[in-house]
Amino acid sequence: MDLKKIFLKDACPTKMGGQAVMEGIMMKGEKKTALAVRLPDGTIRVDTQETKTYGKWMKIPLIRGVIAFADSLVYGTKTLMRSAEILEEGDDEEYEPGRFEVWAEKKFGSKGLWNIMLYSSVVLALAFTIGIFIILPTGVVNLMKAFTDSVFWLNFVEGALRIALFVVYVWAVSYMPDIRRVFQYHGAEHKTIHCFENGLELSPENARQFPTLHPRCGTSFLMFVFIIAFACHFLLGWPSLVMRIITRLLLLPVIAGLSYELLKWAGRSDNIVVKILSLPGLYLQKITTKEPDDSMLEVAIAGVNACMDERSVGSWQIAPGEDQLTEWDPQTETEEETDEDQNTD
Repeated sequence: MDLKKIFLKDACPTKMGGQAVMEGIMMKGEKKTALAVRLPDGTIRVDTQETKTYGKWMKIPLIRGVIAFADSLVYGTKTLMRSAEILEEGDDEEYEPGRFEVWAEKKFGSKGLWNIMLYSSVVLALAFTIGIFIILPTGVVNLMKAFTDSVFWLNFVEGALRIALFVVYVWAVSYMPDIRRVFQYHGAEHKTIHCFENGLELSPENARQFPTLHPRCGTSFLMFVFIIAFACHFLLGWPSLVMRIITRLLLLPVIAGLSYELLKWAGRSDNIVVKILSLPGLYLQKITTKEPDDSMLEVAIAGVNACMDERSVGSWQIAPGEDQLTEWDPQTETEEETDEDQNTD
């Protein structure tokens, strides 16, 4: 791994960041956040909104890490669901809601149903994460007490098993076609941010030269979480199974806060200590990012440009073969389609 291509000496770190979604990318700038999605007809749909701020709380070390972690979990899930919804809107096949959806929409309304789906997804994701990566490793390693009472080895094996489970899980899902495309968009996000931070014109040709790995990636944040948890758990000894689960859960905000500070440091520094600490996360990014094609780079570039656009927030589009944002007008599109149908008849 050539770290000089990742920690670029002449780059100017920014607060621009993003997330890969279904057939697109969410880009978050200081003032605007944009969701860019490639529709089945080749059009890029871009939705922009004001970037949410938390004021003085985001200036307090450790606290800001907990806030950022919670926000990324909820907003990330919301963005992923929104990208799927946009793709569904652009699909010619009409979606037929099930009985439960019809009942829930009548009971809670469209917005209420959306919030139920959103927070249910977040709760399920948390339950899965806690069950697989916290409870399962400490429960399995508890069986080792039949062979050793060493607090060091019990904690060491638990931490190693937790990291191994996470890496195997990510590696396994990377072979799913839909997830692989998301990982390609993840690579496009990193290449485009590298291009932007190096002051080059945003184009597929310029972005293509950069690596798919970035020191400020959320994947690296997750790896920092696992590594810091690995170290912190040694301080807790090896109490009963129930106490281990409780203390590990209570320690999560502290670990998230420390991991966030470490990620911010890695994003603005290229000294040897930062490079060494970043290596596990960068190697994991080799799984969570894949080489994108130019059409994916175009979507990432559209997202960055939308974040920097001076126009007000709203919905925009880039037609195939064009590179300019134009206002999205679904009503006009529907009327045009109706006229075409009438002319055909």
